[in-house]
Amino acid sequence: MQRGTRLSDGRTLPRSGPTHVPSVHDARAALGARLRELRVNAQLTGRQLAALLHWPHSKVSKLENGRQTPSSEDIRAWTGATNAVSNAEALLVSLQTLETQYAEWQRQLRTGLKPHQAKLTELNARTRFFRVFEPTFVPGLLQTAEYARARFEQSGRVFGVRHDIDEAVQTRIQRQEILYRPEKRFHFVLTEAVLRYRLCPPEVMLGQLDRLVSLSMLRNVKLGIIGFDVEYDVAPAHGFWLLDEDRAMIETFSAELNLAQPQETELYGRIFARLATVEGISYGRDARNLIANAAEHWAAYQPDESA
Repeated sequence: MQRGTRLSDGRTLPRSGPTHVPSVHDARAALGARLRELRVNAQLTGRQLAALLHWPHSKVSKLENGRQTPSSEDIRAWTGATNAVSNAEALLVSLQTLETQYAEWQRQLRTGLKPHQAKLTELNARTRFFRVFEPTFVPGLLQTAEYARARFEQSGRVFGVRHDIDEAVQTRIQRQEILYRPEKRFHFVLTEAVLRYRLCPPEVMLGQLDRLVSLSMLRNVKLGIIGFDVEYDVAPAHGFWLLDEDRAMIETFSAELNLAQPQETELYGRIFARLATVEGISYGRDARNLIANAAEHWAAYQPDESA
């Protein structure tokens, strides 16, 4: 018999069966279905509407089938051509919600790396309880300036945005001031792989590990590390941040997802609880021992100055 996850307050979280959580694709498909409805009500075929708007027919098809997100100009043009201008405002609200859910990096970083960090600063200021799971890299709130620079340089190479790395690093480090506010709570869960991945020079990683040890001793910061020998209850498929009970944030290669529907945040809350209480996870001194072991690993890459 499979047991649920035992929480720190004594409650048992039951294993959950398959759950359908509305996705960004669902939201895009729903918007496309509404656009199709307006076209059909106007007694226009897809080709006729495309001709009226001077669009390729494929664009109408992609919008209606949720394979492309319309712009606000597309919606205004569509509602005008279908004599449904009164529907434009509601559709634009749906579009704004969709764009909040799915924020493409190419669009977000168009003006540089710093503005996105400033946006996160404002969001973090409103958040009181942070739950963060990362299987690959050190979370931004725990990064040293040198580690942050390495992360931004990697992003810059992918997206061609490298003109404001210094400003982005400075803004990220300033964000970390919230770690010292007693009214805020932080629960970070990392995999041991985070301590070992070679995402920066060894000397940078050594400094980063030292900072993890220091921050793990803050009263309002709880740091858990899932060691290589731990058997997972839930696969560490991707990292995510839970901000209070209001939002789950996930970063992919192409976009930042912001999930705010209750069933979405509840699902990620259950997943975090499983990861944070998996049998064998290390906290406190045990977590710091794993960090120390990783530091010994990285120290072996340092040149022998006595030679």
